[in-house]
Amino acid sequence: MKLKSLTIAIALAATSASAFAAEKTEGFYIGVFGDYYDASWRNMRDQAGLDVNESTGWGAEVGYRFSDYWSARLEYADMDFNAFDKVAGNRNGIDGERYGIDALYHFGGGPFYGLFGVKEMDAAIDNTFLNAGVGYQHFITDGLFVNAETSVYQGLDRGYTDVNAKLGINYLFGQSSVAEEPVQPAPEPVIVEVAPVDSDNDNIPDADDKCPNTPMVDAVDADGCTLYENKEVTVKLLVTFPNNTANVPNKYFDDIKQVADFMKENSAVTVQLEGHASAPGDASYNQSLSEKRAKDVAAELVKDGIEESRISTVGYGEDRLKNPANTRAANAENRRVEAQLTATEKVKVKR
Repeated sequence: MKLKSLTIAIALAATSASAFAAEKTEGFYIGVFGDYYDASWRNMRDQAGLDVNESTGWGAEVGYRFSDYWSARLEYADMDFNAFDKVAGNRNGIDGERYGIDALYHFGGGPFYGLFGVKEMDAAIDNTFLNAGVGYQHFITDGLFVNAETSVYQGLDRGYTDVNAKLGINYLFGQSSVAEEPVQPAPEPVIVEVAPVDSDNDNIPDADDKCPNTPMVDAVDADGCTLYENKEVTVKLLVTFPNNTANVPNKYFDDIKQVADFMKENSAVTVQLEGHASAPGDASYNQSLSEKRAKDVAAELVKDGIEESRISTVGYGEDRLKNPANTRAANAENRRVEAQLTATEKVKVKR
């Protein structure tokens, strides 16, 4: 619970990090740290009856500061876990090692940072973890700094979720103090009064221009306002289906959502979904299957926020084959739902 509270506190403080920004030049850094790792590995499959708990230890890291905002590091930690053997009924210690790489983003170039990385851990078992967390750096001198951080670890080989905290001291090479240049007072502005003629260069004098600051690329009318014209926009939908199924494949959900977004932008547009089947099989069954396919696509549009009253469906069975060939590829092409939507939109006329 204490580690979770520390994580929340550091994350909230990071939102104001820009106020502490301090320029740092590129350079390598090295450091050492104390390490606490809260593990909850119960009844591990590879070692039945063994529970592994928290670890304390130490570690070393080497990194590189690329800019005010980004750095990366390699890490090694020597770990000492507490463990309980349920079979033998005794407690003992288990030595472990952790090594991996992290990328760090320094918020606003300041002392707070976020991190993410990947780690390999060897302690009774081997496991690969993804980790993410937050931390804080405080520079004692131009190069010497201390840091504190906490991270959440998620196991990939096994589904463990752990928490880690570190406290370290590091040295960033290649830093030097730079005296700030004195701020020069801004020169007094020179005010030149010029009578406006055509401020937006649309060939309409400002005195007659009812739409000032019209973009240079827009054609304008006698009042200096942007001219528009009606333009027809068409959107097409094609969804193909596996053999003998009416369920919409997941890969078409984005295409269906694009149709839904188009209909939301054009509230007067309706759509007719046309379902089709391939030639093999009973004609009446294919007719029913084509209708189900159209209705399944319609259901996805409703899920995306389109009213049922704006959607109609029809099934053509095997009557309108897209490819009449009796091949596997032709049959796959014929198992489909199609739709075409058209709307008229107002678009700017360019000069």
